[in-house]
Amino acid sequence: MADNVTSDASGLDLKVVIGVGQEDDLWRATLAVGGMTCAACIGAITQALQTKSCIRHVAVNLIANSATVEFVGKESQSTIVEAIEDIGYEATIDTVESLNETAVITTGRRTVEILVDGMFCHHCPPNVMNALEAFGNRVTVEKPLTMKDPILRISYTPEAPHFTIRNIISAISQIDALTPSVYHAPTIEERSRRIHDQERRRILSRVVATTIIAIPTFIIGIVYMSLVPKSDSGRQVLMEPLVAGVSRSQWALFILATPVYFFCANVFHLRALKEVRAMWRRGSDTPVLRRFYRFGSMNMLMSLGTSIAYFSSVAQLIAAGARDSQMVEDSSFYFDSVVFLTMFLLIGRLIEAFSKAKTGDAVLKLGQLRPTEALLVADESSLPANVKFDLLEFGDIVRVLHGGSPPCDGTIMRGNSNFDESSLTGESKLVKKHVGDQVYSGTINKDSPISIKITGVAGSSMLDQIVKAVREGQTRRAPMERLADSLTGYFVPFVTLIAMCTWFIWLALGYSGNLPADYLGDTAGSWVAWSLQFAIAVFVVACPCGLALAAPTALLVGGGLAAQNGILVKGGGEAFENASRLDCIVFDKTGTLTAGGEPVVTNHRLELVPTDIDGKYVEEVTITGMISSLEGNSSHAIAKALTVWCNGRESSSLLANDVEEIAGQGLQGTFKLDDFTMGMIIGNEDMLAAKDVIISEKAQSELESWKSKGKSVALAAISIQPSTAWVLAAIFAISDEIRPEASSVVRALQQRGMDVWMLSGDNQVTANAVAAQVGILSSNVIAGVRPTQKADKIRYLQKSLKWKKNGSEYSTKRSLVAMIGDGINDSPAITAADVGIAIGSGSDIAVSSAGFVLVSSNLNALISLLDLSKIVFRRIKFNFAWALIYNMAALPIAAGVLYPIDDRHIRLDPVWASLAMALSSISVVCSSLLLRSDLPVVGWRKTES
Repeated sequence: MADNVTSDASGLDLKVVIGVGQEDDLWRATLAVGGMTCAACIGAITQALQTKSCIRHVAVNLIANSATVEFVGKESQSTIVEAIEDIGYEATIDTVESLNETAVITTGRRTVEILVDGMFCHHCPPNVMNALEAFGNRVTVEKPLTMKDPILRISYTPEAPHFTIRNIISAISQIDALTPSVYHAPTIEERSRRIHDQERRRILSRVVATTIIAIPTFIIGIVYMSLVPKSDSGRQVLMEPLVAGVSRSQWALFILATPVYFFCANVFHLRALKEVRAMWRRGSDTPVLRRFYRFGSMNMLMSLGTSIAYFSSVAQLIAAGARDSQMVEDSSFYFDSVVFLTMFLLIGRLIEAFSKAKTGDAVLKLGQLRPTEALLVADESSLPANVKFDLLEFGDIVRVLHGGSPPCDGTIMRGNSNFDESSLTGESKLVKKHVGDQVYSGTINKDSPISIKITGVAGSSMLDQIVKAVREGQTRRAPMERLADSLTGYFVPFVTLIAMCTWFIWLALGYSGNLPADYLGDTAGSWVAWSLQFAIAVFVVACPCGLALAAPTALLVGGGLAAQNGILVKGGGEAFENASRLDCIVFDKTGTLTAGGEPVVTNHRLELVPTDIDGKYVEEVTITGMISSLEGNSSHAIAKALTVWCNGRESSSLLANDVEEIAGQGLQGTFKLDDFTMGMIIGNEDMLAAKDVIISEKAQSELESWKSKGKSVALAAISIQPSTAWVLAAIFAISDEIRPEASSVVRALQQRGMDVWMLSGDNQVTANAVAAQVGILSSNVIAGVRPTQKADKIRYLQKSLKWKKNGSEYSTKRSLVAMIGDGINDSPAITAADVGIAIGSGSDIAVSSAGFVLVSSNLNALISLLDLSKIVFRRIKFNFAWALIYNMAALPIAAGVLYPIDDRHIRLDPVWASLAMALSSISVVCSSLLLRSDLPVVGWRKTES
């Protein structure tokens, strides 16, 4: 594999060029998918894509109207779109990204797309290109402008404030009054919202038309045919036969029902026909046998119900015309049922569409936190100017007023203020910000105006990373969702079989004389029409939508609530499900149980190191200079503390050579002085023990004293070459303040019945001391572990700890373990854990392999996460149980099992069956939406600190 990486210190665009083989040429595409209505649609799309050899993974999101597909070869994009469209759905690619980039290196180039409005002739595009050529090599056109496609893609190297995107926009706008603007392609959420809006408008127009037609249908079919006395003159006129022995009322209902069936209900028919065509078309990849036991969706059930009612009634009309002109019973027709069935089905679909749109707006709300304009400070002598946020560059200075929000991430250059960061972290406490501190887009300035220097333009801010993390989390499905998909895949064939059996059984019982004649009621002599009502009711009352919506609606609402409280759900439904069933939580020490911000050297002891030259010793300034130079090569918190300590003392300026970092132990290097060459090692006690360094009794006593107080220790030793012996040069105690909330969080976890462990690379004495301060048993402390060994320790706990039945009811019969760490050196353990939780700032979000990220770095968010996970999965189980119970109860009732009881003839009319079906799916969505409320039992409230 060949790598070619370019970099630049300014840090804008991401450029990585990596040579890969064809099988390694993996890509991930996110698509907007239109036309999905239930879990059967998810299954159909998934099956259609999985038959393609280039597809590696498929995740379809019903609520977000989207699909995420991992595939081989970028050219396979068209194959994905065609596969989805071939089975009757609409598909539009939103984003395509490579999965092969093993490094992320920033470069100085920035790529943007510019929409040019106002072009009126074929001279406009060349004029724009000529204007760009005036910038020379600073601007490269990657996609030229045309009259058909007015979107221009360019790349350039900004040098704020001298050369920015504003200069390019200004140059284009001076050409024939053209109106250029930075173009942002619609996000997957915007495409989803557009699909939802189109669906609602489409259904609403049909609801209005059906409701208007339902009014005369109700008057004729219900009022005059059932409620008005037979002696009423109006009823007598309507009941008189008009043609072929069929009454005027039925001909009127036929005229009313026909447009309802062919126009208003066509949303069901067209989709059902597409499903059948896709399954039986020439070249279909679906096995022939599977076409008989796994087919259809909710649209097919609705279409079958209304079609049977309509065409059976039309058949009665045709049969009446073929017979002598004798009066045909009105109860043999279902034209009024067609109208009311369609009306209730459409109303239910409309309410469901509105409700589903409400559950998936978490990402849209996050995106709306960013202001659309900014106050740009060109120089100190001029007033701030209003500019759009997407015209800002790295290095621009903007003014943030009281009550305003930074348009992009930046560093404070002038002024001090308090910021409300609750929109990102969930913490309501104001955060004091000073010159040099970082501020984030989406937060609110609650105090004095400040000036900030932009460090993260649109697309690279912490808010953008949060949106990306939430979006990725929505593509990860919970195991329970896969169970629902499996059930709904066989639902339509099962319901179809039940409906057919229902009709044949009642029909056979009727014609065999096993049913009393009074069962027919007004339908005397027509067992076909009478038994058909039960079959229609079965088709209409069955509702797989409740099963399909049970998990995704609750997970989307839960993910939105988590994001609002500073918790990013990167692992999606699977992470939520595992977090709700945890048995054990393992904490890293440094940066997790301790603050980890800026640990300080609290104690030190320097030893005398002989040089073997005239009885001289290595000078103190030399030792501190060596430590400073060597530790400057590490980003570890202890290394930083030692570097700060050295910088505060007099030290020699030395250059470390042959620097080597030994994972989990420390650093070593060599230094060339005037008279000799010295080697230095600095790290933990294990590192010095491996070099046979002798530690004096007094030094050892001090080390033990420091460790007993919960302090980390570091030791330095020197070897004067050519001798290979190492001599102790210095020992240090480094203190890292324990988080104030750590002990209360550990106690809360233990009260919830969880095992709490600590995993640390520090020595056993220090680790035990810290554990004692936060309430973790010394027997639950694993210390002296290297980063590469942490994953093994997690796997050991998974196998050795006793698992709880209530916590792992359908896992692999082992303990479920969560690892919470800083997301960098703990990443192997976080990956190995069932639930990985990273704690840290925005920089951790981009690199973390965790299922959850606690943005606020406050451990109280962990309690909120666990409580939210439990209530979300309790709601999923409730939704799932409700949907199952509904179908298990409704299907037998619709089939007529209660009809013979006590001669009361209890049955579910097809019209009321359609209403019950609509209420079933609506109730599941509303149940999930109630999570947003503060109502006891049904809602979720953030756990107080």
